[in-house]
Amino acid sequence: MGEQFFLSLQQNIKIFLFPPILCAIFRAIFMIVYNPYPSWKGKWRSILGSFRYGFWWGMDFNAYVFLIPFVLLTLPGLYFESLHQYEDIIRVIGLTIYCMVIYAAFAGKMIFYKHFHDIYNYMVHYGNRAEKRNLIDIFFNQDKGTLVLFGFIPVATISWFIGMSLLQLPSIAYPFFENLIYDVVFCIALFFVSIVGFYCFRYGGTLSHDDKPEWDTIPTVVKEDLFFARATVDDLVALEQVYKKPLRSEFTKTEEEINIGITAVVPNKHKHDWQLLPTPLHAFKRIAKGPKITPPKHIFMIIGESIPQWSLDETHKVLNICPGLWEFKNHPQTVQIPNFLPAGNVSRPAIVSLMSGIYDAGMEINEREAFWNESLITAFPAQMKKLGYQTIYWYGGNASYGNFNHFGNAQGFDRVESASIFCGPKAPKTWVGVYDHVFLEHIEKEIKQIDIPTFHFIYTTSNHGPYKMEDSLLDYDPERVMPTVGDDLKKNKIRNKEFATYRYSDKAIFNFVKAMKKEFPDSLFVVTGDHSNLFGSLHNTSLIHRDYTLRDTYCTVGLLQHPELQSDMFTAKKGTHMSLMPTIIESIAPKGFEYYAITPSLFEEQPEVLITPYQWMTDTMMGDVRMDFAESNTPSTEPVEIIRPVDNHAQEAMNWSLLTTWMIQHENDLFCKK
Repeated sequence: MGEQFFLSLQQNIKIFLFPPILCAIFRAIFMIVYNPYPSWKGKWRSILGSFRYGFWWGMDFNAYVFLIPFVLLTLPGLYFESLHQYEDIIRVIGLTIYCMVIYAAFAGKMIFYKHFHDIYNYMVHYGNRAEKRNLIDIFFNQDKGTLVLFGFIPVATISWFIGMSLLQLPSIAYPFFENLIYDVVFCIALFFVSIVGFYCFRYGGTLSHDDKPEWDTIPTVVKEDLFFARATVDDLVALEQVYKKPLRSEFTKTEEEINIGITAVVPNKHKHDWQLLPTPLHAFKRIAKGPKITPPKHIFMIIGESIPQWSLDETHKVLNICPGLWEFKNHPQTVQIPNFLPAGNVSRPAIVSLMSGIYDAGMEINEREAFWNESLITAFPAQMKKLGYQTIYWYGGNASYGNFNHFGNAQGFDRVESASIFCGPKAPKTWVGVYDHVFLEHIEKEIKQIDIPTFHFIYTTSNHGPYKMEDSLLDYDPERVMPTVGDDLKKNKIRNKEFATYRYSDKAIFNFVKAMKKEFPDSLFVVTGDHSNLFGSLHNTSLIHRDYTLRDTYCTVGLLQHPELQSDMFTAKKGTHMSLMPTIIESIAPKGFEYYAITPSLFEEQPEVLITPYQWMTDTMMGDVRMDFAESNTPSTEPVEIIRPVDNHAQEAMNWSLLTTWMIQHENDLFCKK
């Protein structure tokens, strides 16, 4: 039995060798056929990186070529000896079928790329709505469909022949054991090694699902070149990604529905003529009224990972988890907007929206090549450049993740700096980015050498799960930090690890702020979070006698500080991320300066109802556009009032998303290809 198990296991390994090779061959064909360069000189690091990373990523599917026969043939073969004589033929049949599936996906990708200059993307979903006869006609008459179908014959033949040849390779003989116990132990060990080996390959050479290869973690040397980055993705993997993301409802809207939605959000003076403008964004032109403060040499826009508004509410002050933020808020020249909504519920849509000046709404315009070519007229850094500022995006991680190296440059950043690069390969980091204090201390030194007006867009990363930073670095003792709270808060290890990480990040950020204030005392600081975070599980505790509120779940902070800012300059009690750009511009721009912003500055009266693609807010309550109720905005340790009935403003929220949809649908007309 042990010998049969050992030999059958080797047959599985042999048959497993071919699919990665076939995927590599198809990857090479794709590169050769669609190569956009006159020469591959200087591209070999990207090419080799594409093959290496693509091999591991392809194991998302290819690893099952080992597992399936292991489960269906090797293990049953231990009990059904009659199965032995059929094992190899079943393996080859399975391999041949799988290789034809790989070929079908590859052939489809080649056709898709020909039409859309991209690997499989969301447009695949449109095939379900397309006229099938028209698709068939295009397939056979434009895409040489007959040749594609004939291609199955050589692929099947070659796969069958190679599969049979691999199975004929000599196997390692089963070791002889005099003791039966050793024989059993050896077989059990082989079983567990097989399972571990499968997961190691399935997870891209690791044993952690979190470390599996994905688009964001394609090596920078590959990701910098979009063509080779696309070539990295095996076709079945690309299809899997598409089908994991159903087609958004915005992309199913008719042109008339999109136009109606845009008409609803553009300023009143352009309700009837915005379609005559180059883009709907031109309807949002504003004229600065004159500077409120002396334009500073340095403007710091600091976006801290996961900074929630509740951490600045009096109800939570005794937690003492963000003393730097509290000190900053209480400074006499700091203005706080107490009810403040992010542009996205998670990091990327929020950052993309802040940069571009339009709601990304989770449409990932940063991943769209057309948006890498020139700035939107609403783009934050591009408009700061018009005011005479150098613009730098300082990111605590790797800006190639999400293609922010391309997108950021296009939106107007003179420099896009990745801490994973400028802090060096040995800098301590989480899986998201370099430790905040290392990142910020490094850019502190660089900024002190800058002697021209500069706008700094700074985004930290450490306050992000999984919370695995060293306890020695966190230096956190709940008995010392929050002595007056209950033991249910002080003695929960998971909760306190999250609190400690937030406190660490807070210290790093405001040590940086203090250093910059000392060096450049005239600076303007804007502090917000990318979104809220419910770390700490504070609901229904001795401190907070209720479940989470919408305020807890969504609101981040909105703080501005400058020596000449006064709180009476502001009338707004609520705002969103999109309020920050016009506020900064109105603070420093000369009278008559023209700029574009989809929301008014915080110096102006805000709409009665603020609406983002996700939430809505009035001065007294807020709601989620997906829910049929609202809640009071007032911080409380007790249950808050649930308000029904309400208008959840779902259509108005959709209208903001349709504005972005319009930009996407017209991207090829609006942005010149480089």
